[in-house]
Parts: sequence; structure tokens; C-alpha cells
Amino acid sequence: MVNSNWSKALGLILCFMLAACGGTAPAEPQSEKDLGIDAEGQATVPVMGPQQRILAFGDSLFAGYGVGAENSYPAKLQNALRARGINAQVANAGVSGDTTAAGLQRFTFTLDAQEETPDLVIVELGGNDLLRGLSPDQTRANLDAILQELGKRKIPALLMGMRAPPNYGPEFQAAFDAIYPDLAAKHGAALVPFFQESIYDKPELIQQDRIHPTEIGIETLVGATVEDVEEALE
Repeated sequence: MVNSNWSKALGLILCFMLAACGGTAPAEPQSEKDLGIDAEGQATVPVMGPQQRILAFGDSLFAGYGVGAENSYPAKLQNALRARGINAQVANAGVSGDTTAAGLQRFTFTLDAQEETPDLVIVELGGNDLLRGLSPDQTRANLDAILQELGKRKIPALLMGMRAPPNYGPEFQAAFDAIYPDLAAKHGAALVPFFQESIYDKPELIQQDRIHPTEIGIETLVGATVEDVEEALE
């Protein structure tokens, strides 16, 4: 998600999502202190148990665009899980600009490159498909293939859902929005229905490109989803 035209487009998408999604109020911004992490980034409760290996596979929302890998969602997620006493190791496999097709192309290689089989793979892709106006059928097929590969390897999955804006038209919106719950049910994957639910209507948590979360925005995303990750691990 680095092209300037795409950035403007997704900025509009985020605005439309505000009108489209409505409902429950988003979570308040959370600091690492709120997540149980001290000033040095260490967990404030003892970390125990066997190591839980998580592969965070996605696009720039995982890569840490604009904030650095050390402040990315996977890095902050690892801190938050360890703050809960979970011996988590989160590998960041986010690549900026990846569509679901690009992700599928590198997915098997990425899995094979892990030193040990992950205990959980978090799949976060689809935003760039939206920006390019790609067919929801293509997005569905690519994500389906990724989840099929995880099923073959008996690796649990957590799917981070996306939503299409209403200006794409009701047919496109309905087709795209159904992808994530449908595939989660088909493959027995855990699901976060809308990954950006906690920040999409909070411009102060989004960088000037109107796409990527700020460091505090990422902490807010982690705070809103860490329980989903913990449950998926279980």
C-alpha cells in the first residue's frame, strides 16, 4: 500500500467505512502500559509455558509501514501476549503492497522458511485487492488457497477480515464482505470480522497517508485483537 493514488483511494474508503460500519463504539487507544508492558518493553507478569510460534502473514498493515518493524503489529502483539504470560514469538511476514495473489505466491515458501512449524498463522490480506478494484472472486480464491495450505499442514489460522466501502456498489460490497466469514467457516479458522474496527473512524490514529495506523493506532489494534489471538492459540 504505497502508491499515492492508492493512498488517496483508501483514504476515501476509510471515510466510507465510517458511514457503512456503524454499530458498536471502537476501542479507545491503548498504550503498552495498558497492555501490561513496562517502560522497557518487558512483560509485567511472568512469561511461562512452551513457546508459542506465530506467523503474522500480511501486507503493509503488518509490515510496519511508516513506524518501523519494531513498532509493527506483530512486534506489539508479541509484547502484549508476553504481558499476558504467554511465551509468544511472533514472526513478521508482512510485505507492503501485497495483494492476495502476491501473498499466495510467496506463502508456501514463507512457511517452509520457518525454523519450526508455527502454532498459529495470522492471515491479513485483501486491502490492496480493494484498492486495485480486483474481483472479489479472485480475492476469495487466493485466500481459500492459503487456508487450504494451512489445513493440509494442520496449522491453525486466524483470518483478519476486511470490508468494502459502499461506493463500490452493493453487489461488490456484499460479495467482498462475505469472503472472510465464509472462508473462516469453511476452513474452521478463527476470525476477526473487521481488523481495523478499532481505528477506522479515528483519524488521529492514522498516518497522514490516511491509510496506515500510527504507532498508537497499532497499539490500539493490538489491544482490540490480542484476545482473539490468544483464543486462536488455545
